[in-house]
Amino acid sequence: MDDMDRQILAELQADGRLTVTELAARVGLSLSPCHRRLRELERGGAIRGYRAVVDAAAVGLTFDALVFVTMRQEDRTTISAFEQALSDLPQVIQAQRLFGDPDYLLRVVTADLAAFQRLYDERLATLPGVQRLSSTLVMKHVVHARPLPA
Repeated sequence: MDDMDRQILAELQADGRLTVTELAARVGLSLSPCHRRLRELERGGAIRGYRAVVDAAAVGLTFDALVFVTMRQEDRTTISAFEQALSDLPQVIQAQRLFGDPDYLLRVVTADLAAFQRLYDERLATLPGVQRLSSTLVMKHVVHARPLPA
């Protein structure tokens, strides 16, 4: 990866809807070399996909919480079952496994506090291997969905 590839990635992170022609103009390449570089970045996995960034509040998801999960057991089977169960919960929009305690950090969005409480009690607390859940509410997003540095 060279500086031109990094510039292409920066432009696409800023506007993923750019046409190849617009992208080529912005990075100072002719169309064919830009297209080749773009396809190579996609094939090589640097670009994993394209999608719209949706405003959660605009679609009625105004409640945002961080949930810390401490596991009772951490054997391979339990961890695998827990992570699979997480992937089946669309309200969990981010999940990271951590070193130390707690074991996981989840970002959860719901319509309101009542919906979060139902999800917490009926689904999150019953996930395989969970010993303890602790949550905190997000007051404000200060840095959100920032592009990766070039």
